[in-house]
Amino acid sequence: MREVLAVVFREYLIRRTSPTWLFFDLAVPLLYLLMFGVAFDKALGHGLRIGDAVVPYNAFFLSGVLSMSSFGSAMNQSYGFFVDRDNGIFYEFLTYPMTRGQFLFGKILFQCLMAVVQCFLTIAAGTLILHIEIRWELLLFVFAGMTVGTAGWFFFLAIVAFRIRRNDTFNTVINVAYFVLMFLSSMFYPLDQVPSWLRAIAWVNPLTWQTDALRFLTIGLGSFSSFVLQVLGFGAFLALSFWFAVRTLQKAV
Repeated sequence: MREVLAVVFREYLIRRTSPTWLFFDLAVPLLYLLMFGVAFDKALGHGLRIGDAVVPYNAFFLSGVLSMSSFGSAMNQSYGFFVDRDNGIFYEFLTYPMTRGQFLFGKILFQCLMAVVQCFLTIAAGTLILHIEIRWELLLFVFAGMTVGTAGWFFFLAIVAFRIRRNDTFNTVINVAYFVLMFLSSMFYPLDQVPSWLRAIAWVNPLTWQTDALRFLTIGLGSFSSFVLQVLGFGAFLALSFWFAVRTLQKAV
């Protein structure tokens, strides 16, 4: 555990010396919710009809914002491998007396703590400013969902970062994948109102699993059985991503 905490402390020192980066990490989810959520909520007027319920778009979009910030945090953290590789510290880390798994776990642990702070600020803003009704009794499970989601996406993106040597190529691939995954998910719209081919793709998208699970935990939308299946699916995605990331890191030299 000491090795993991050493990596976490390094990540903390990096963020402490970059207050602008820290500010944007915390503020961007709030801006997404306030700008896009309010705009679409006004455009839709009476909200979204999902089954027998009518849900304000702000409430529906909240979990999408949380998933978006989770993916964005993981993407920024995975990009740090290129910075470490350029200054040589990446290869130095691989010579330290720690396992590859400890190294990866330490890299993401601090970011997971940041994701929890992001989540709390976003939910607080949604409640106080947009009057979204939150299931406060499940807030700790929401934090757990943000932690697991950020870790899963980080390990997945780390595989890409280890296999690609040029940071411009990495940025291109990741940003394209980000937009494709976002719009082929339930982040912006309910899946029962989209074409069947889009629905089929979205149902195998881990971003949909994370978004729908957070939507169930925050506003109670969806069934418990679907929630359990999506949690299990994302858990499998997390485990496989971690395993492949460790395997890829072993060959990174």
